[in-house]
Amino acid sequence: MRISALAAAAGLSISTVKYYMREGLLHPGIATSATQATYDDSHVRRLRLIRALTGPVGLSVQQARATLALVDDPGDDLYATLGRAVSALPPAVDGASAEEPDPFPRARAALEVLGQVYDPRFAAVAQLESALAAAESAGMPISEERLLEYGRRLREIAVFDLERMPREPHAAVEYTVLGTALYEPVIVALRRLAHQDVAARRALTD
Repeated sequence: MRISALAAAAGLSISTVKYYMREGLLHPGIATSATQATYDDSHVRRLRLIRALTGPVGLSVQQARATLALVDDPGDDLYATLGRAVSALPPAVDGASAEEPDPFPRARAALEVLGQVYDPRFAAVAQLESALAAAESAGMPISEERLLEYGRRLREIAVFDLERMPREPHAAVEYTVLGTALYEPVIVALRRLAHQDVAARRALTD
């Protein structure tokens, strides 16, 4: 397909497609002349990924480029690559300092209660620490009962997601990045709607 058809298929303007190519986010097409090239479904898929990262996810072009580099070259340690890819997603928090012997005590304690792996290099650990600290400072600390209930249900979601993760490394990184960025807002919205539904049903029976 020509660049006009590519732009239309991805829901973007031609100038935006050309910009992504200049910035190195989109691989070039197959040249058919000095001024023209053809594109295929891989370009459409890539543009939709770029659009998701720079749109709903809110990454800058530079951040999207770094994330796409991990998709293109996941390396030999897929676990570490998935961690780096997720770390690039918002919310951004300060990581651990080499001088701190126990940089995330709340997160460590919570993960110990849940029986989960504690790896302070993983960005979500710092995010959990920040969230737990905020709850504490607001006078609403997370109880162990709540932590266990949330953890059990979220682990079920994690198992469901990972059972469906592609085995091919490039696709696995892409699946993890988009699944984390695009599905987490769905989880939050569904939780709020579940609260609304339960409250409404209880009101009818009172």
